[in-house]
Amino acid sequence: VQLQASGGGLVQPGGSLRLSCAASGFTLDYYAIAWFRQAPGKEREGVSCISSTDGSTSLIDSVKGRFTISKDNAKKMVYLQMNSLIPEDTSVYYCAAKPAPLCYSDYLLYDYWGQGTLVTVSS
Repeated sequence: VQLQASGGGLVQPGGSLRLSCAASGFTLDYYAIAWFRQAPGKEREGVSCISSTDGSTSLIDSVKGRFTISKDNAKKMVYLQMNSLIPEDTSVYYCAAKPAPLCYSDYLLYDYWGQGTLVTVSS
């Protein structure tokens, strides 16, 4: 089981980025996939998650209306579309997988992790 996150970079406030998480060695049909982020000196924070069963999604309040999570089971890809980025979104973003139907907010419950991709929002 492997996850590879990509798509990070430097963007100006108000800009957009789309993060991608490529899964290999397992099927997304049976895994909940989450995006977490961790800024320097801060705890890892769950940003968004998509369930394995009905594709229901969740977002933390600070990104609602700006971020969207989606997945393509056939391509084994999960995406995090980030719009209207603000400096507070600057973090390393990780995708994580758990063989479960539902999402969990506690990062300790996830079994597999991608390597992280850095998002920097700055003018």
